[in-house]
Amino acid sequence: MVERFPISKEGMNKLRLELMGLKNIERVNVIKSIAEAREHGDLSENAEYHAAREKQGFIEAKISELEDKISRAEVIDITKIQGSEIKYGASIKLFDEEKGDEVFYKIVSEYEADVSKGLISISSPLAKALIGKKVNESLEFKTPKGVKYYQIKSVDYI
Repeated sequence: MVERFPISKEGMNKLRLELMGLKNIERVNVIKSIAEAREHGDLSENAEYHAAREKQGFIEAKISELEDKISRAEVIDITKIQGSEIKYGASIKLFDEEKGDEVFYKIVSEYEADVSKGLISISSPLAKALIGKKVNESLEFKTPKGVKYYQIKSVDYI
Protein backbone atom coordinates (compact mmCIF):
# COMPACT_ATOMS: atom_id res chain seq x y z
CA MET A 1 0.00 0.00 0.00
CA VAL A 2 1.22 3.50 -0.86
CA GLU A 3 2.12 5.59 2.17
CA ARG A 4 0.27 8.89 1.82
CA PHE A 5 1.18 12.08 3.66
CA PRO A 6 -0.69 15.32 4.29
CA ILE A 7 0.35 18.55 2.60
CA SER A 8 -1.20 22.00 2.28
CA LYS A 9 -2.40 23.42 -1.03
CA GLU A 10 0.52 25.88 -0.93
CA GLY A 11 3.00 23.08 -0.25
CA MET A 12 1.66 21.06 -3.18
CA ASN A 13 1.91 24.10 -5.46
CA LYS A 14 5.53 24.56 -4.38
CA LEU A 15 6.33 20.91 -5.23
CA ARG A 16 4.63 21.23 -8.63
CA LEU A 17 6.50 24.46 -9.46
CA GLU A 18 9.81 22.86 -8.54
CA LEU A 19 8.99 19.85 -10.74
CA MET A 20 8.02 22.04 -13.67
CA GLY A 21 11.25 24.03 -13.33
CA LEU A 22 13.32 20.87 -13.34
CA LYS A 23 11.51 19.39 -16.34
CA ASN A 24 11.14 22.54 -18.44
CA ILE A 25 14.31 24.47 -17.62
CA GLU A 26 16.99 22.40 -15.88
CA ARG A 27 16.50 19.26 -17.98
CA VAL A 28 16.55 21.26 -21.24
CA ASN A 29 19.69 23.17 -20.18
CA VAL A 30 21.61 20.03 -19.22
CA ILE A 31 20.69 18.34 -22.53
CA LYS A 32 22.13 21.39 -24.33
CA SER A 33 25.28 21.19 -22.17
CA ILE A 34 25.74 17.51 -23.03
CA ALA A 35 25.32 18.23 -26.74
CA GLU A 36 27.87 21.06 -26.59
CA ALA A 37 30.33 18.90 -24.67
CA ARG A 38 29.98 16.11 -27.25
CA GLU A 39 31.04 18.52 -29.97
CA HIS A 40 34.43 18.90 -28.24
CA GLY A 41 35.45 15.40 -29.29
CA ASP A 42 36.80 12.46 -27.25
CA LEU A 43 34.23 11.83 -24.49
CA SER A 44 36.54 9.68 -22.36
CA GLU A 45 38.66 12.72 -21.44
CA ASN A 46 35.98 15.38 -21.66
CA ALA A 47 35.38 16.79 -18.16
CA GLU A 48 32.53 19.04 -19.34
CA TYR A 49 30.69 16.03 -20.73
CA HIS A 50 31.12 13.99 -17.55
CA ALA A 51 30.02 16.93 -15.37
CA ALA A 52 26.94 17.50 -17.52
CA ARG A 53 26.03 13.79 -17.41
CA GLU A 54 26.43 13.80 -13.62
CA LYS A 55 24.18 16.86 -13.37
CA GLN A 56 21.66 15.13 -15.65
CA GLY A 57 21.60 12.15 -13.30
CA PHE A 58 20.97 14.44 -10.34
CA ILE A 59 18.14 16.26 -12.15
CA GLU A 60 16.47 13.01 -13.24
CA ALA A 61 16.68 11.62 -9.70
CA LYS A 62 15.14 14.81 -8.29
CA ILE A 63 12.35 14.68 -10.90
CA SER A 64 11.58 11.08 -9.92
CA GLU A 65 11.59 12.01 -6.23
CA LEU A 66 9.20 14.94 -6.77
CA GLU A 67 6.86 12.87 -8.95
CA ASP A 68 6.75 10.24 -6.21
CA LYS A 69 5.99 12.86 -3.53
CA ILE A 70 3.25 14.45 -5.61
CA SER A 71 1.64 11.07 -6.31
CA ARG A 72 1.56 10.21 -2.58
CA ALA A 73 0.51 13.63 -1.28
CA GLU A 74 -2.94 14.20 0.14
CA VAL A 75 -3.86 17.89 -0.06
CA ILE A 76 -5.56 19.06 3.12
CA ASP A 77 -7.59 22.28 3.25
CA ILE A 78 -6.63 23.50 6.70
CA THR A 79 -9.40 26.11 6.73
CA LYS A 80 -11.99 23.31 6.79
CA ILE A 81 -10.51 21.68 9.92
CA GLN A 82 -12.16 22.54 13.23
CA GLY A 83 -11.86 21.56 16.84
CA SER A 84 -9.51 21.94 19.75
CA GLU A 85 -7.59 18.69 19.20
CA ILE A 86 -4.14 19.05 17.63
CA LYS A 87 -3.71 17.45 14.22
CA TYR A 88 -2.05 18.27 10.90
CA GLY A 89 -2.34 21.97 10.07
CA ALA A 90 -2.79 23.15 13.64
CA SER A 91 -1.30 26.46 14.72
CA ILE A 92 -0.42 26.01 18.36
CA LYS A 93 0.48 28.43 21.13
CA LEU A 94 2.43 26.73 23.91
CA PHE A 95 3.50 28.10 27.26
CA ASP A 96 7.07 27.04 28.11
CA GLU A 97 6.76 26.39 31.85
CA GLU A 98 10.53 26.54 32.43
CA LYS A 99 11.23 29.81 30.61
CA GLY A 100 7.86 31.38 31.36
CA ASP A 101 7.26 32.46 27.76
CA GLU A 102 5.06 31.47 24.86
CA VAL A 103 6.15 29.70 21.70
CA PHE A 104 4.22 29.23 18.48
CA TYR A 105 4.31 26.30 16.07
CA LYS A 106 2.36 25.15 13.06
CA ILE A 107 2.30 21.46 12.10
CA VAL A 108 3.05 21.06 8.40
CA SER A 109 4.35 18.37 6.03
CA GLU A 110 8.03 17.48 6.15
CA TYR A 111 8.42 19.27 2.79
CA GLU A 112 7.12 22.56 4.21
CA ALA A 113 8.90 22.47 7.57
CA ASP A 114 11.10 25.40 8.60
CA VAL A 115 11.76 25.52 12.34
CA SER A 116 13.11 29.09 12.11
CA LYS A 117 9.59 30.12 11.03
CA GLY A 118 7.83 27.92 13.59
CA LEU A 119 6.80 25.36 10.95
CA ILE A 120 7.42 21.87 12.34
CA SER A 121 7.12 18.63 10.41
CA ILE A 122 4.27 16.30 11.29
CA SER A 123 6.91 13.57 11.56
CA SER A 124 9.04 15.53 14.07
CA PRO A 125 9.19 14.30 17.68
CA LEU A 126 7.51 17.47 18.99
CA ALA A 127 4.61 17.25 16.52
CA LYS A 128 4.15 13.56 17.33
CA ALA A 129 3.98 14.46 21.02
CA LEU A 130 1.42 17.21 20.32
CA ILE A 131 -0.91 15.24 18.02
CA GLY A 132 -4.16 14.40 19.81
CA LYS A 133 -3.63 16.83 22.68
CA LYS A 134 -6.10 19.64 23.48
CA VAL A 135 -6.10 23.16 24.89
CA ASN A 136 -5.05 23.38 28.57
CA GLU A 137 -3.34 19.97 28.51
CA SER A 138 0.25 19.76 29.69
CA LEU A 139 2.99 18.16 27.70
CA GLU A 140 6.29 16.67 28.81
CA PHE A 141 8.72 16.55 25.90
CA LYS A 142 12.21 15.05 25.93
CA THR A 143 14.88 16.97 24.01
CA PRO A 144 18.63 16.42 23.69
CA LYS A 145 19.08 19.21 26.26
CA GLY A 146 16.66 17.67 28.74
CA VAL A 147 12.94 17.54 29.41
CA LYS A 148 10.74 20.51 28.44
CA TYR A 149 7.35 21.16 29.96
CA TYR A 150 4.67 22.93 27.95
CA GLN A 151 1.05 23.82 28.47
CA ILE A 152 -1.13 24.10 25.37
CA LYS A 153 -2.70 27.56 25.34
CA SER A 154 -4.49 27.58 21.97
CA VAL A 155 -5.11 25.52 18.86
CA ASP A 156 -6.25 27.16 15.63
CA TYR A 157 -6.63 26.09 12.02
CA ILE A 158 -5.90 29.15 9.90
